[in-house]
Amino acid sequence: MRRTPPAVPRVSAGTSSRAGAAATLGIAAATTVATLSLAAGKKSTTDAEGLGAAPEPSLSSPPPQVFLNVPYDATYTFVRVRFNGFRGRGFGRGFGRGGGPGWAHDYPYADQNFIKILDEVTMLGPNTTGTNIIDADDPELHRYPIAYVSEPGEWAPTQEEVDNVAHYLLKGGFLILDDFRSDREWRNVEAIFNAILPGHRFRLLELEEPVFNSFFQIETLDLPPPTFGQYRPAFLGLHENDDPEGRLMVVANFNNDIGDYWEYSDLGYFPIDLSNEAYKFGVNYVIYALNR
Repeated sequence: MRRTPPAVPRVSAGTSSRAGAAATLGIAAATTVATLSLAAGKKSTTDAEGLGAAPEPSLSSPPPQVFLNVPYDATYTFVRVRFNGFRGRGFGRGFGRGGGPGWAHDYPYADQNFIKILDEVTMLGPNTTGTNIIDADDPELHRYPIAYVSEPGEWAPTQEEVDNVAHYLLKGGFLILDDFRSDREWRNVEAIFNAILPGHRFRLLELEEPVFNSFFQIETLDLPPPTFGQYRPAFLGLHENDDPEGRLMVVANFNNDIGDYWEYSDLGYFPIDLSNEAYKFGVNYVIYALNR
């Protein structure tokens, strides 16, 4: 096993000079996030090894491949993308770290917990009755302005997925890539988006990028990964027309996994300050995307 962190992929640094809306976190919001991070809903657990292997979701999780999507009603609904992976789209056993494909990791708790936070700290009024899973090649994706992609390093896109996601992004859609790491996975993601958006390249995002100031004032991009700490995290993005001053279409939480922080925030498994920071990034992504 490599003990030295691999280098962050060589990408061009962005030079955005736009000023984002810098709304700093007030005491009330901070208290709310901290309270919800420890909200009841799952029993606490003991770390298994060092920081520990994450506990498996309870047996009350939905049975494999049964997803109770909520109907479209024009309110913000959390959407997770199901894609064709190297092992297909189906489940092996269970969800998240209990098994199954990468696109479903941390489902459903990460999705549900994030919506609770978004509803509590903003006036957005998101759909709190459920979350949706939509296939990457499904035109239904176009009805939802923001979508979350877990483990894109496992994505083996079909031509239908490439075409649909390209149209989605060019029409104003926004993708959040999360829970992937290593040079190998990065090369796969880069190749995928070279096919989806030819002529666009990922750039390292700096703290001044508007997405980091769209709601919360993010103070640092140094959010340590909850697992696989040997990797150095970085935030990267694809901008419309490959213009660093243009609309951010894709944000990549590379060498990180904010979904893990969301999933286990009500267990006290990770430090509450780090869970709160992970929520801030997610809230900012949503507010940014809905205002661009």
